[in-house]
Amino acid sequence: MTDTQARLSRLSAARWRLAVILTAAMTVIYVGFILLVAFNKPLLATVLVPGLSLGILLGVLVIVSAWVLIMIYVRWTNANYDAAVADIHRDHREGR
Repeated sequence: MTDTQARLSRLSAARWRLAVILTAAMTVIYVGFILLVAFNKPLLATVLVPGLSLGILLGVLVIVSAWVLIMIYVRWTNANYDAAVADIHRDHREGR
C-alpha cells in the first residue's frame, strides 16, 4: 500500500468513526423519545408552562439535536477532512 493509499485509508476510517458516533447519538435520542411516547405518556403530558408540555419541548429538542449533530459533522469535515483530502491530492500530483 502506498503512502497516499494509507493516508486515504486512515482519513476514511476517521470519517467513518465520526459518522457512526453521530448516527448512534441520533438513534439514541430518537429512540429514547419514541420510547417515552410509547411507554410514559403521562410524563410527556406534564405542562411546563401554559401551552407547552414536556412532550412538545422534547420533540423540539430531538429536531434541534439533529441540527446540532449535522453542524458537528459539517464543521469537522470542513476543518479536517476537506483539508486532508486536498493535501493528499496535492502531494499525489507533486509525486510525493
